[in-house]
Amino acid sequence: MNAQRTPDRGHAVVIGGGISGLAAAHRLLADGARVTVLEASQRLGGKLHAGEIAGVPVDLGAESMLARRPEAVELARAVGLADRLRPPATTSANLWTRGGLRPMPKGHVMGVPGGPEPLAASGVLSEEGLAGVAREPQLPPLELSEDVSIGDFVASRFGREVVDRLVEPLLGGVYAGDAYQISLRAAVPQLFEEARTHASLTETVRAIQQRGTSAQQPGGPVFMGIDGGVGQLPPAVAEAVRAAGGLIRTGTPVRGLRPGTRPGDAWTVVLDDEVLTADAVVLAVPAPAAARLLADWLPAAAAELNTVDYASMALVTMAFRRAEVAGLPDGSGFLVPSVDGRRIKASTFCSRKWGWVRDADPELFVLRTSIGRYQDEADLKREDAELVEISLADLQAAVGLAARPVATEVTRWIDGLPQYPVGHLDRIARIRTQVDAVPGLAVCGAAYDGVGIPACVASGRNAAGRLLPTLAPAVAQGE
Repeated sequence: MNAQRTPDRGHAVVIGGGISGLAAAHRLLADGARVTVLEASQRLGGKLHAGEIAGVPVDLGAESMLARRPEAVELARAVGLADRLRPPATTSANLWTRGGLRPMPKGHVMGVPGGPEPLAASGVLSEEGLAGVAREPQLPPLELSEDVSIGDFVASRFGREVVDRLVEPLLGGVYAGDAYQISLRAAVPQLFEEARTHASLTETVRAIQQRGTSAQQPGGPVFMGIDGGVGQLPPAVAEAVRAAGGLIRTGTPVRGLRPGTRPGDAWTVVLDDEVLTADAVVLAVPAPAAARLLADWLPAAAAELNTVDYASMALVTMAFRRAEVAGLPDGSGFLVPSVDGRRIKASTFCSRKWGWVRDADPELFVLRTSIGRYQDEADLKREDAELVEISLADLQAAVGLAARPVATEVTRWIDGLPQYPVGHLDRIARIRTQVDAVPGLAVCGAAYDGVGIPACVASGRNAAGRLLPTLAPAVAQGE
């Protein structure tokens, strides 16, 4: 905690108890504010959700954190989880495409290759596709001045096959979205910026790889998990918030929000049966919920928020007797390009990827599949049992799995993944300009600055930082 606390602390209300809201609350408390967190559901954590299947701990939502972006790992350490941070036991993955399971090629940036050599051995691309990659450096020099979809940009240089069989499945694992709609500038900003300074896309990717190799610490993991699942992070942050004097209320939807009539006046937060006042408010809720709360007095920002689209998905987690799945291929699982027409879009072999899943019950093998893509969500209307059967059918076709699970768990994330289409960053800039003009208000979450856990943690912390001068200028001076 910050040593320069003040007895005359302002009161901040954080609306939303996902990891962004909890990160905001954690920073506000550390810098001397009084904090109340209001979560509409009965559970904290949002898309981070720790559960179990057949007695084995698993994540029923997001399962890993990007370790080379530090915010999430730093927060985990700050709330006492340092000794539970674990890298994946294996990171090798496959693609189920062109009729078989093929190794994920090396040497790419979000599926964008740095040349044909790593692709040739994998069998992911046809001879025609490989020839297109080889020809790319001879194309006219890159001209990239404005945002473009990553699919259209990569297809214009390498051909659609690279997009459909490499870029799309990797992006699908992050956004469940369409590569031909997702913004290059928002989804892969490093690639966007580098491409503006190089003559070819091949040269761009190689420059990124070279810079990354020289900057990396030897042996440092790309991803990190938490023993018991990354779903353990929200309750640990909540415990730290409470220990620092913060109040957390679940099952408490906010029905209305009104700013004061003059600068410095208190905010009014309307609940079902009471009204709270606050000196500042953090909106850490999905875009439609934020739009509803802003509509009456910040209509332009609300209109922009209402244009944020979302994808839905389901995770099907299954436990098998280990002896009955001994023939599964090596690796942490596989991705499935949508162009291949399969029902599942990925499968993770949890007992291979995470040591705590393997060790919890050595007689069981846990894996999960994901179903549902943006604008292709018809299967999500099916019953849980049907989603299990869809998953089993595709698993048998992909890896020959014929066993029946001893336990299953279906978790639906309806409107769970915000989409980042071309122009998304400009839209967010317009929203932030309008929000920042209102003293004592900040927004954060997956809809704004990135959907990964570190990005959400950073979004929450930055929202808190913007409010500190409003809450207590003396506190902000001690940062």
